[in-house]
Amino acid sequence: MADSNYDVIVLGSGPGGYVAAIRCAQLGLKTAIVERELLGGICLNWGCIPTKALLRSAEIMHYAQHAKDYGLKIAGTIEADLEAVVKRSRGVAKQLNQGVTHLMKKNKIAVHMGEGTLTGPTSLTVKGGASGSGAEEKLTAKHVIVATGARARDLPFAKADGERVWTYRHAMTPKEMPTKLLVIGSGAIGIEFASFYNDMGCDVTVVEMLDRIVPVEDKDVSAFLEKSLTKQGMTIMTGAGVEALAVSGSGVKAKIKDKAGKVAETEFSHCIVAVGIVPNTENIGVEKLAEMDRGFIQIDPYGRTKSKGLWAIGDCTPGPWLAHKASHEGVTAAEAIAKELGNKEVHPHPLDRSNIPGCTYCHPQIASVGLTEAKAKEAGHEVKAGTFPFIGNGKAIALGEAEGFVKTVFDAKTGELLGAHMVGAEVTEMIQGYVIGKTLETTEAELMNTVFPHPTISESMHESVLGAYGRALHI
Repeated sequence: MADSNYDVIVLGSGPGGYVAAIRCAQLGLKTAIVERELLGGICLNWGCIPTKALLRSAEIMHYAQHAKDYGLKIAGTIEADLEAVVKRSRGVAKQLNQGVTHLMKKNKIAVHMGEGTLTGPTSLTVKGGASGSGAEEKLTAKHVIVATGARARDLPFAKADGERVWTYRHAMTPKEMPTKLLVIGSGAIGIEFASFYNDMGCDVTVVEMLDRIVPVEDKDVSAFLEKSLTKQGMTIMTGAGVEALAVSGSGVKAKIKDKAGKVAETEFSHCIVAVGIVPNTENIGVEKLAEMDRGFIQIDPYGRTKSKGLWAIGDCTPGPWLAHKASHEGVTAAEAIAKELGNKEVHPHPLDRSNIPGCTYCHPQIASVGLTEAKAKEAGHEVKAGTFPFIGNGKAIALGEAEGFVKTVFDAKTGELLGAHMVGAEVTEMIQGYVIGKTLETTEAELMNTVFPHPTISESMHESVLGAYGRALHI
């Protein structure tokens, strides 16, 4: 019989849960994790990582189709082997799942497989178990961290069936390649799958109810991306809404109202619904133990709920709903717990949500941190903003990736970096430079005096800062 009493139990093993468990174990706490499906949660198994594997295949496909632009000839027809693409993606997910399993063993974290339900702030039952026997375990701890994540939201008239109407999970393991795809919603998930299937040769239409795609991004990024995706062959409908779906064995008929109020019916082979998430907080016993808002568990900056000993992190708490935010919250909660249990060597820091970067892995990529220019002005800042286009960057031109730009937003009075926004090749790898700058509370002076290596696309970051102050050198 496994131990049933711990210092910390983590309910859920996604990028928030398993990282929290590891940090607890590093701090000498007797730790357990409860998982109902797969270690690594949605991110590693059905989200962040396998989708990037799919997008990498689409990227290679795109470059192969444009080989002549690089002076290369590829004999024969370039075709996508959908089964092989999906198989590679699932293999990547499996490798990472096995990696998390190894990390649990390495850090001596007890793993209880099954459905976890809180019976109090610091106790829970686990039903099912790895064997599926239906046996029930009763576990107790000094502290419990809820990290149950979230799932895709359904539309009332567009319930996902896995055949014609998909969530992201269905879209990752398609039984067939769509010929004409409708994507409802233009957030990160919707746009990434739209980009993937477009590059794979599918006719893609994106419908967004707001007045621009990727609406959380700076308006200049939204406008650039819409122009780029349209040039790639996508149909983008903003200020539009899907009013009804009629699903049959052969496809989907959608009634779409455009921004002018005109309703037209269009046929598609498949539909992806990407209109947000629903927290996995039903039926786990948390409603009476924590304050809730639309299903999300309300927490303080360290992850505490209103019940002593009960914590929550990740997508089951207020956004942004990002894996790296969940992981950071996991570390913060673990260190705060250790401090409460008497560890005087840890100094937990509350999460600063203004310094959380966002990345969208469409083609071209998007990355951002902090305030958009509009939000900065709304907050009362006098703003200096600089934009530098990739067409002025030697490395981008050499790569054949001269479409894109970097935009930086500063407080005109203090020089504080308020936000940074990028669209183009490899920007998801570059945004961390600005994130570090914001964390260190940098001003334009430090960024201007930083030497950026040549030739790199990152030089555009430097030029953007210079541009905000009328000092850009290459445009």
